[in-house]
Amino acid sequence: MATRTIRRRLHHGDVDGRRREYVEPSRFDVQNEPLLGNDNHSDHYKGYDDRHRQDWDDKTKEVDLHWTCLLSNLTVQWSQWLASIARGSGSVLGRLLSLSSITSEQYVPICLTPLQEERLRNLRRRLKVRFNGSHLDHQDALKQLWQSSYPDREVPALKSDSWKEMGWQGCDPSTDFRGGGFISLENLIYFAKNYPNSFQMLLHKSEGRRAEWEYPFAVAGVNVSFMLIQMLDLQSDLPSSKAGVSFLGLLGNDEKAFDNLYCIAFCMLDAQWLARHASYMEFNEVLKSTRIQLERELALEDVTSVKDLPAYNMII
Repeated sequence: MATRTIRRRLHHGDVDGRRREYVEPSRFDVQNEPLLGNDNHSDHYKGYDDRHRQDWDDKTKEVDLHWTCLLSNLTVQWSQWLASIARGSGSVLGRLLSLSSITSEQYVPICLTPLQEERLRNLRRRLKVRFNGSHLDHQDALKQLWQSSYPDREVPALKSDSWKEMGWQGCDPSTDFRGGGFISLENLIYFAKNYPNSFQMLLHKSEGRRAEWEYPFAVAGVNVSFMLIQMLDLQSDLPSSKAGVSFLGLLGNDEKAFDNLYCIAFCMLDAQWLARHASYMEFNEVLKSTRIQLERELALEDVTSVKDLPAYNMII
């Protein structure tokens, strides 16, 4: 996992501990107060005193802010140390301290290892690629998906009604990649190649009691990719959501963490679908509940790789 530097976010109004202190306004408006003097000498010394006082105030604020930061760091570190001790005993105090430490970590900056930075950079590079039906490599990827899905059938033309059997909305799959981009097609291919049994089961809806109006497999896969990108906060400079921070740890242990997490999420979606006895119009609600379940599993303390997720058993 990445090393975290603990730093509490200070509010400008709370630096000196008087954020909520009430100050009674003066009865006199500052602009209406009389001048202290009109001669040049008094103006000269008044200007000097003002500058001197301003410099002194600035230095005092810097010192106060410095000490406040130090005290804040010490306070957070001590609370986490006490929390780690109390958690070991399983006491109520431990649970309370754990909750407070989690709250304070919401603003903790992340320090990535070089390996994590490289893998996150590669993943973001993939996210920027839009699907383009005129690119030969994108056309080849579609054909590869078909071959993995239906190994005994001939690959149809790029515009054919046969693509609807896989769960594309029309005869041209390229129109369904708007939200997911090219990475959603890569996710489907990865799923088909690395977990073929689970992939075929979802493709053919061969398990469980199914609705008369089922979700379209391929389009659902594109939606799962888009959901993961949003949940993991991958389009930000640095993921700040709890799920996104947890994912960075998984990425350090597995270069294909996103693709493997995709396969798990797709299987989760199908399990939620069956448990709810859902039909087509309930797809968005099932997708939301899938996201919630996945966020909960990513928040578990003992999860250091994708294989540690309880739902990983769904794809093996």
